[in-house]
Amino acid sequence: MFELVRPQMDLYAEWLEAHREWGPGTHEDGFAIGQDSDVDTEQGFRAWVDRLHRDPGELWWVVEDGRVLGGATFRSLDDERLPRLGHVSYGIRPSARGRGAASWALGELLAHAAGRGVDPVLAVCRDDNVGSIATLEHFDATLQETKDDDGVRVRHYALSTARFRPLH
Repeated sequence: MFELVRPQMDLYAEWLEAHREWGPGTHEDGFAIGQDSDVDTEQGFRAWVDRLHRDPGELWWVVEDGRVLGGATFRSLDDERLPRLGHVSYGIRPSARGRGAASWALGELLAHAAGRGVDPVLAVCRDDNVGSIATLEHFDATLQETKDDDGVRVRHYALSTARFRPLH
């Protein structure tokens, strides 16, 4: 069973395993890793987790039976990253894809947004990310625009939260 868990030191080994699976230079949506994030040392990881807890966005890890499968983020209306990144981001490690984890995580994010009174929710994904596009379309996302963002073609979608019961 999938669950959303706030970032924590107790899952360092499991998180590091997921992070290494993506490989170097690969973008990991939902984890909020910055260029200056040191996540490969325990001390750096601790500092990164502390920063995540102070971040204006809300970030969770998607966990199943103690195994970190990916990450999911919700950004509020006053988050300056919203126009570029959308309200929600999610990413599932390669070995856990195709099992519904991304759809489950997005559904949880949409319910969270409903509880915050956010409707519609904006989502952004790369134009070549077939899996994410399918996940967004599963929730009847409406394509708003496709544009270039720093040399990368991205799609902007709107998703209604009207059918979601708010999470408590």
